[in-house]
Order: sequence, then C-alpha cells, then structure tokens
Amino acid sequence: MARESGIQGRVYVTFVVETNGSITDVRLLRGIGGGCDEEAIRVVKMMSKWTPGKQRGKPVRVQFNLPVRFVLQ
Repeated sequence: MARESGIQGRVYVTFVVETNGSITDVRLLRGIGGGCDEEAIRVVKMMSKWTPGKQRGKPVRVQFNLPVRFVLQ
C-alpha cells in the first residue's frame, strides 16, 4: 500500500530490552501510515534477543527508541 501511494520516511518504534535480552512493550512513537507502521512493529517483535544494559555489573531493563527507514526503490 505504501509503494502504491508513494509513502516513504522514518517510523519510530520504542521498546524495552529486558534483563534476559528479550524485547517487550513494543509501541509506535511516530508513524507514516500506508502499512509501514505495522510492518516496523512486526519486525521489532520478531528480533532475536539483545544484550541487556548493565548497571554496576548487573543486567537492567533499558528502553530503546529505534528509527526504521522506509525507502521506495
């Protein structure tokens, strides 16, 4: 749908990296429509485990904002 409408740009997604590295609480911060928002959220939810943040040597939860760029080709 985005390709047909000529929509391109950045979608900003926020999520939390838990102490075990899993991704939770995936939310949209700013979208562009055309199905790009839903696709960015779907891809973030499918990501493999991340390395958790550390504070004083112990893993902690960290909130992360990720820009996802959509470009027409």
